[in-house]
Amino acid sequence: MTRFALSRKLLFLIAIMCCLLAALFWLRLRVVDTHDAMISLLEEVKNRTPFENRFLGTADLIKLNQRLESASTLPERVTVLWERAPVELRLGMNDEAIADLKKIQGLISDLKRTLQSKEYQEFEAELYFQLAVASMRKGETDNCVNCQTGESCILPIQGEGIHKQQSGSKQATEYLLEVLGREPEHLTARWLLNVAHMTLGSYPKSVPKEFLIEPSRFESEVPFPHFSNVAASVGLDTFGLAGGAVVDDFDGDGYLDVLASDWNTSAELKYFRNNGDGSITNRSQEAGFKGMYGGLNLRHADYDNDGDLDILVLRGGWMDPETLCANSLLENDGHGAFRDVTFKVGLGDVHYQTQTADWADFDNDGFLDLYIGNENNPNQLFRNTGHRSFVDVAKQAGVDNLRFSKGVSWGDYDNDGYADLYVSNLGGENRLYHNNRNGTFTDVATELQVSEPKHSFPVWFWDFNNDGALDIYVGGYDLDQGIESFVADFLGKPHSADVDHLYQGDGHGKFSNVALEKGVAHVTLPMGSNYGDIDGDGFLDYYLGTGYTSYDALLPNRAFLNHAGERFHDVSMAGGLSHLQKGHGVSIADIDNDGDNDIFIVMGGAFPGDGFSNALFENPGFGNHWLTIKLVGTKTNRSAIGARIKVVVDDHGRKRTIFRWVSSGGSFGGNPLRQQIGIGVADKIDSVEISWPTSKTSQQFDNIQCDQFIEITEGKKEINRLYYPKFKLPTLDESKSKAVPHVHSHK
Repeated sequence: MTRFALSRKLLFLIAIMCCLLAALFWLRLRVVDTHDAMISLLEEVKNRTPFENRFLGTADLIKLNQRLESASTLPERVTVLWERAPVELRLGMNDEAIADLKKIQGLISDLKRTLQSKEYQEFEAELYFQLAVASMRKGETDNCVNCQTGESCILPIQGEGIHKQQSGSKQATEYLLEVLGREPEHLTARWLLNVAHMTLGSYPKSVPKEFLIEPSRFESEVPFPHFSNVAASVGLDTFGLAGGAVVDDFDGDGYLDVLASDWNTSAELKYFRNNGDGSITNRSQEAGFKGMYGGLNLRHADYDNDGDLDILVLRGGWMDPETLCANSLLENDGHGAFRDVTFKVGLGDVHYQTQTADWADFDNDGFLDLYIGNENNPNQLFRNTGHRSFVDVAKQAGVDNLRFSKGVSWGDYDNDGYADLYVSNLGGENRLYHNNRNGTFTDVATELQVSEPKHSFPVWFWDFNNDGALDIYVGGYDLDQGIESFVADFLGKPHSADVDHLYQGDGHGKFSNVALEKGVAHVTLPMGSNYGDIDGDGFLDYYLGTGYTSYDALLPNRAFLNHAGERFHDVSMAGGLSHLQKGHGVSIADIDNDGDNDIFIVMGGAFPGDGFSNALFENPGFGNHWLTIKLVGTKTNRSAIGARIKVVVDDHGRKRTIFRWVSSGGSFGGNPLRQQIGIGVADKIDSVEISWPTSKTSQQFDNIQCDQFIEITEGKKEINRLYYPKFKLPTLDESKSKAVPHVHSHK
């Protein structure tokens, strides 16, 4: 062999070695460093936030300060101060914002010469309104945020919810009366005036009669017991901004743990381990969440069928398209410790703004697929290959949507064994994608008349009347009138805003909107939300976290009680569930294993100055029986998402059927995948039937004892009875805790 041939062979071997080394390096990046790659990306997002993020950054304030220094005329100075005050307020600089508005108040008399009389009066009225809003926010910060109790910001405000430091609310009432003196039909000012007097303990006696909202308006439609906010007693009252919530068993010990996120780009994910004795431990660092910043919503499922629950973190919702963001898929090791595998599995090739997604096995191959609804880009349908990897097939499947998606939910609405998909769009018609069972979908929303409301947010499939057919709830989110439309609806006055819709399904592919007759057609402005059986009667109720970004959006979160599928009643006020702060991720779950569902909600708004502490409303109990079922798929996906449960009970000689589909609930917040089923006063369960979508098989078990936890595995003939002792959640007094003021940073 010649020296030249040897050289060529050597070069060839060297080239192969280089390729192998490159491949190994690539594999190492994909397998070992994918978590570190995400941490680095999130660190970059955090570092760029002050300059690029219009919600959390300070760039706008810096520019306005510079403009004010160079303003040479009175109109220019007033304009800059007018623009700067709300920016300061958003950043938590309440005193500075009020000072700027008062400066304008001292200057505007000189503007009378340059403004027409009507323009001047309108500007002056708006100035008084903004002063009122800023003063109320100062009152909230001084009292509810920094010195809160379990009754803080619960409407109607009373008891320990009354403000101790009253200067903010007192100033607000004066400004609001000025507004109403000029515009008596200003509904938002009227609403805030009544709320402000509640915070002062002077409602209703000190509210002028012509502006009074009668106390009867703040009563629930039907009697309902009071739920106590016990978050502070167990350490779940962490302070933050808008975020997601998931409650489920992440370490396999049978007790429901709590996950919470905060969309602040410098706030880490939080993992709270349920110790099963009434105490909860913050294990965020042990869970691997160091540097895992941000997250507006959370969705969970066992994506790899290994028997533990993984987490999808959604980021970038409401942000400008050019703002850097990234979603995360966190893989569970089975013990409540997580590693980011986003880039490894093919979910991180592009980064789009989103806050909504849902898991389902749309092709019935036994592996969970993932649909992500994006806001300024095409939606994504990631097909699970079964090898811990995903491929985006949205375009060829016909579900890329190309509208501003705010909520997505899977459900087999026509009972053909395949999951269909509803997409809620803000400012455009909604979609109902029918699964063609060949990897493609057809939008039938217009044909089936389920495309409204035009302005909508959360959505979910559920069976609210236990007829075995899936129905659809879609929350209206019309911000054109904002809180004005809510107040009009609350007072029974006419308005033109989009209301919540409830589409009742017939199980054969047809729907009818029954929102009005079922008592659901209200202006609620929901964001985070979820459904669950709160009173244990076997019918699904729901809870809405409400609001929008502005500080005048002081409207209550809402709880609606399902009366036998015939009508929903608002029980927010009687239940102590009408929290005034902005509500996001909602989880309805039996955290203390006592057979009734508690409510966990992540509180807080979009801006740094609108933070609040999360709430846990403990269910006082209704004396009803229950059954908790955990399903384990073998041919069907391990999480059993999409499986149907049919429970037949003997209600003192009357047979009654209860249906559930396995899912994590609504589109903004996650319930446990194990199903908590209330059976009311029935003391006997005749049968439990499970329908598995992938194997297309069913299992029936007869004569089941109530008030227990059971596990049913696909294909197994025996029930596995689980033993999870109940425990008591301590009250604030019992835990001997004290409300610790939260320090508000304005850096």
